[in-house]
Parts: sequence; structure tokens; C-alpha cells
Amino acid sequence: MRIAALDDEPSQLDLIRQTLEGLGHECHGFPDGRSLLRALRQESFDLLVLDWTLPDMSGPDVVRVIRQEMLNRLPVLFVTNRREEADLVEGLSVGADDFMAKPIRQGELTARVAALLRRAYPGQHEAEVSFGPYHFLPHSRSLKMNGAPIELKHREYELALFLFQNMGRLLSREHLRESVWGQGPEAASRSLDTHISRLRTKLDLRPSNGFLLSAIYGLGYRLEAIDVDTLNTREGTPEPAG
Repeated sequence: MRIAALDDEPSQLDLIRQTLEGLGHECHGFPDGRSLLRALRQESFDLLVLDWTLPDMSGPDVVRVIRQEMLNRLPVLFVTNRREEADLVEGLSVGADDFMAKPIRQGELTARVAALLRRAYPGQHEAEVSFGPYHFLPHSRSLKMNGAPIELKHREYELALFLFQNMGRLLSREHLRESVWGQGPEAASRSLDTHISRLRTKLDLRPSNGFLLSAIYGLGYRLEAIDVDTLNTREGTPEPAG
């Protein structure tokens, strides 16, 4: 998973990053609220670990912007020195999902992050998962469409599964590259656009088939489920006379 951590104390930020990267996640650190908000307008993340007291704005204010202005529902975990019930109520009322107190205990951080990710992305923790006619079998890394096997290369399968597991989310190009290719040299040499194009063809991802895989200029890609009956009705309705 791709996680953003916000804390103005370098030692705390390093501890969070080391803990999460030790679990196999990608963790991007930010020292203040405005730098995180700028990143969220260009990038996508799966979870936010957030300090309360920041040099430029409060943690609750950061969450308010994320929820009310950006309309972003990524899970938020507060990690803070605040311990009063009123602080807990405020943090949860502005849209945070969980709350833990400092000093950071790595075991507790690990457990809370894992629980949030399971709740937010349940499909990514299932042995097998289906989306309409598409049936993914992770144990054999194979995919069937309407019961027929689809031949996919390793990265194509990983990319397809990640897109379907994040149905409806705008995923930044960097998010997709990190999640499918990681940070190795292969990530730079492979073409994300080429893999997207191949998946559109191999999986027949088009509105008349119930799915739309669209490019969002300057940001990334979004896979959406389309209501075929509504689409057919709209396409079959004659244009009103001028």
C-alpha cells in the first residue's frame, strides 16, 4: 500500500516510515500540512498517518480540507500527544478513522494500520475476488473473464487486479508504478501507458461491456463500473427535435 505520513518531528517521521516500510508498504513523509495537501492534489495514497500539532496548521484542519474541499475518503489515523476525550471527539468528528497516542509503539501502529487497510480495502484481503465477469485467482495469479482464461503477463495481472481493487478511485501514475513495479530500475524502463492499453484490449474494458478505464490528464487513471442498461437507454433515446 502507498501511505503518507505527516509529522514535523524528523525522528517520529523516520520511526513511522521504518515501521510501515518494514511491513512492505511505500511510505512518503511530509513535514507540514501544506506540503501534504499539495501532494494530495497531484498524487494518490491508500492511507494517511497524521500528527495533530504541526508548524503551519492543525491536524484536524488538514483533515477538514481533505474531507470537505478535496472530498477524499482515504483512511486517516491520528498519532498524537493529545489524550483528552475532547481531542478524540474532535479528531473523529472532522473525519479521522482512528486515533493512537504517542509515544509510538510499533506493534500498535502496525495493528491499527492493518485494521484500517482491511476495512477500507476488503477486496485486497480475499483469496479470490470477482468483479462482474472478471474472476481473479491470486493463488495462481490468473484471471478468467466469463469463465474463459485470459492470458496476462505478470505485470499486466498485477496492474489489472490493482485497478479493479480500487474501482472508482483516481490513481496517480506514481501510485500505479510504485504498487505494480515497485522502486527498482524496472519501474523506469516499463511503460505504464503500454500496459494500460493492453489491458483495455485484452479485458475488453469499454462502456458497452460495463467498465471504463480512463486517463485523467496530468494525474493518472481511473477504472469505473458503468451501468450498461442506463448507457443503452441513453444511447437509444432519440435526440430532441431542434
